[in-house]
Amino acid sequence: MDYETARQLLIVQGMATAADEDGLLTRLKQGHPPVPGQVTSILLALKVVFEALHDASSLDRELAAALYLLSSESRQQFERGRKTGVAWPPLLDEDLTRITTAVKSIFIGRWQG
Repeated sequence: MDYETARQLLIVQGMATAADEDGLLTRLKQGHPPVPGQVTSILLALKVVFEALHDASSLDRELAAALYLLSSESRQQFERGRKTGVAWPPLLDEDLTRITTAVKSIFIGRWQG
C-alpha cells in the first residue's frame, strides 16, 4: 500500500458519511461490527502513513481530522454500543486500542506500538 492509498483509506474510514455505508465509523454508529479485514486494512494504512510522515512537521487538515475522528469516535461508538447491548466481536476493543495507539504515533512522530 502506498501513502496516497493509505491516506485515502483513512479519510474514508474516519469521516462517517451516509454515502459510505461500510466506513468503520458508520458501521459502529449503526451497531454493526467492522467488515472482515477492515481493521487490518486500517492498521496497515496507519503504519504506512506513520512511515511516510514521522519526520513531517505538519499534517494536512483533512487527514488530521480523519485520524482524530477514527481514534476518538470509534471508541465512543463502541462504548455506546456496549451500553445498549451490542454484541461486539471479542477482539474489537483491542483493535480500537491499536488504532488509537497508531494515531497517537502519527501525531507524536514516534511509533508507540
